[in-house]
Amino acid sequence: MKKIIIAIDGYSSTGKSTLAKAIAKEMSFTYIDSGAMYRAVTLYAINNDMIIRGELDKGLLLNKLSEITISFHLNASLDSQVVLNNVVVENKIRGMEVSSWVSIISAIPEVREMLVQQQQFMGLGRGVVMDGRDIGSVVFPDAELKIFMTASPDVRAKRRFDELRRKGEEVSFDAVLKNITERDLRDTQREIAPLIKTPDAILLDNSTMTLHQQFEWLVAKVNHLKA
Repeated sequence: MKKIIIAIDGYSSTGKSTLAKAIAKEMSFTYIDSGAMYRAVTLYAINNDMIIRGELDKGLLLNKLSEITISFHLNASLDSQVVLNNVVVENKIRGMEVSSWVSIISAIPEVREMLVQQQQFMGLGRGVVMDGRDIGSVVFPDAELKIFMTASPDVRAKRRFDELRRKGEEVSFDAVLKNITERDLRDTQREIAPLIKTPDAILLDNSTMTLHQQFEWLVAKVNHLKA
């Protein structure tokens, strides 16, 4: 099959990254987690005291954007990991503090412009699976296959809650659910590149689906392109 771009968009905690990684491995394509790139910028802001007493110093962040380098590294298991300024930060970017700020920072036009340019450069040779919030609408509007993932807020909160508890984080389900609903609101209502389902995207509601069922569903969509 020729190299194509698969764009997977959708709400937080719908399992976009897990499904994208699986199909990328199946097709020997490059997997790029665009959301992780925004999380990396957010972690940079947190680590460099740009968020103090609940306020973001936007001007300081913008002045330091040129100092932020983000790349992806394959570990021994061939899993893609995010590298921020030469340091692997895959686990650090998944915590609740980053989750609480990532939608705010990702709404900053200059941040989006910088990362979209990097993402488009990564996809020049095609053969890419990328997931995020605006992949099919902004980053790769010409993607050959666009998927939009959703699930009920309660289901997504339970998945996120279980993930955080497995990592040893002490969080409440209500706090996770609140974070998810607030992120949904910010993602869909931001002025710059809001989360939307494009007309040519295929809807995947995985509220009651296993990962294997989702994978088989997506493989069928890819195979349909071959026909």
